[in-house]
Amino acid sequence: MARTIVFIHGAWVTPLCWEKMLPWFEGRGYRCIAPAWPGKDRPVDAIRADPSPLRGLGIGEIVDHYAAIVRELDAPPILIGHSYGGLFTQLLLDRGLGAAGVAIDSAPPRGILAYEPTALRSLLGALTRYLLGSKIVRWSFDSFRYAFVDTLPPAEARAAYDRQVIPETGRVFFQSAFALLNPRSPARLDFRRSGRAPLLLIAGAKDRIVPPVINRRNHRAYATSSARTDFREFPDRTHWIIAQDGWEEVAEAVAAWLEEVGVGPGAPTA
Repeated sequence: MARTIVFIHGAWVTPLCWEKMLPWFEGRGYRCIAPAWPGKDRPVDAIRADPSPLRGLGIGEIVDHYAAIVRELDAPPILIGHSYGGLFTQLLLDRGLGAAGVAIDSAPPRGILAYEPTALRSLLGALTRYLLGSKIVRWSFDSFRYAFVDTLPPAEARAAYDRQVIPETGRVFFQSAFALLNPRSPARLDFRRSGRAPLLLIAGAKDRIVPPVINRRNHRAYATSSARTDFREFPDRTHWIIAQDGWEEVAEAVAAWLEEVGVGPGAPTA
C-alpha cells in the first residue's frame, strides 16, 4: 500500500495551490490527496462569486474537518501543510494523528510571538475589516503581492493572484491575533508532548507574512519535547515557497527528510 500524503492548504487559497508539489510527490510513489477547508471544495471562481459558506469558519472547525479525514484513512498519513495549513499540521500531530508532519511557512500556534512588523502589515487590513463587521474578508492584489510574492516579477505575481486568491473567513485571523489572550484558543498545543510524530518546520527567508524568525521561535518551543523536530530555512524564498521558482528544491528536501525519518514511499504503513 502506498504511503498517503495529505496536503493542507492555507488561507486566501484552495487546494489548487498544490498543483505543482502534489503531482511531484505522486511521481515519487506517494498517494496524495489535498482536501479543501469546509466551504472551499469548489472552483476558485465559484468561491469568489459566493464566499458565504466560509462565514464563521474558524481554526477549530477546520482542524476537526481534517482530523475526520485522517481518521478515515487506512494508515496514518504524512501531513504537509502550508501557512495556516502548517499550523493545522502541528495541531493534528498534537492530537496524535499522522505518521510525520511538514509545516511550511507555518502560521504560529498559541504561545509563539508573531507580532513582527511585516506580519502585522500583511494581516492588519483583513483583521480590521473583520473587527468592523466583515466576516468574509477580501484581499487586494497589492496586499497579496506585499505579503506573499514580493520578490516575484509583477506579471508572475499577478498571474498567481488571478489564479489562486479567494475571499477568506476573517475568524481565523481574529483567533490567531488574540490567541495569547485566550487560554482555550483553538491554536493551542502541548509543545512538550513526547509521543507525537516527527515534525519538520520550513521557513522562507524572504517571507513577510510569516517571517522566518517566527518559524525559528516555533521550532525552539519544541525544545523540551523528546519528539523529533527539525528546522530548515531556504534563502530568497517568499511565502509562495511551494510554487515560486525553485519549489522543486523544497520538495526534494521534504522527500529526503521523509526518507530519513522512515516514512518514505516504500516504508511499511502499519
